[in-house]
Amino acid sequence: MKKYLSTLAIALALTACGKVTLENYKKVNIGMDKAEIEQLLGTADKCEEKTLHTNCIWGSEDKNITVTLVADKVTLYSEKGL
Repeated sequence: MKKYLSTLAIALALTACGKVTLENYKKVNIGMDKAEIEQLLGTADKCEEKTLHTNCIWGSEDKNITVTLVADKVTLYSEKGL
């Protein structure tokens, strides 16, 4: 069972990272809804809520897409390592 869970966790991580591509990054636009971003990239690996905005990251420290949301709309976005 433990081996199965480890394999499942690795498979899920690879699937999420598979969506963090330059092609998908080019589809991100200012004004997109959070739901649209999640449809494109899946659930964020990490989101940090601030007073007036939320920063979300998809991917790893070396290869990622970072999005800043205000009222659940994309206001800024960047990529690293794509």
